[in-house]
Amino acid sequence: MNTTIIGVAGGTASGKSTLVHKLQEVFLEEDVTIICHDYYYKAHNELPLEERAKLNYDHPSAFDTDVMIEHIKQLKEGKDIERPVYSFVEHNRLPQTVVVHPARVIILDGILILENKELRDLMDVKVFVDTAADVRLGRRLLRDVQERGRSVESVLNQYFTTVKPMHDDFVEPSKRYADIIIPEGGFNSVALSLLVQNIRSLVNVED
Repeated sequence: MNTTIIGVAGGTASGKSTLVHKLQEVFLEEDVTIICHDYYYKAHNELPLEERAKLNYDHPSAFDTDVMIEHIKQLKEGKDIERPVYSFVEHNRLPQTVVVHPARVIILDGILILENKELRDLMDVKVFVDTAADVRLGRRLLRDVQERGRSVESVLNQYFTTVKPMHDDFVEPSKRYADIIIPEGGFNSVALSLLVQNIRSLVNVED
């Protein structure tokens, strides 16, 4: 089975997930799998929750990217994988895994997936979602408070201590590797339509 791999990167709360889910809806008949970089946060069982909460989760070293790369290669070879499960409430990887089957279209989602060259080289299309910093901060604040049980103070502290500096150092520079830059991500219907056409052409060629 030929596999088309789409990478969707961009800053925190930029609209990546919205774009990814819309792509999933469009290519539902093509058999789509989504692999999030966030699944591959490293485990820190040696640390208590208070210490895990203080770690820098926006640096490339926070991820087991080598494992993610190996899993993607296995999926391309037609093999099942057991991907990790991560809890943002516990700030730790959970003991269970999820079995993922090979698919015609694999969408990779993560703020730093364009930062790693070996990971980039696996992608057929590289997308960067470009959204203003104030919009992203507002969205992240709402998401982390409502969905991840965080306090406003902790979210803002983390944003200005690690999220923004890491965005400036790693995420924003990775934009230069993108084939397509989409302002506002899944909320940009014109760009989404063009991206869908591009992906369809790739999938059809592989047929």
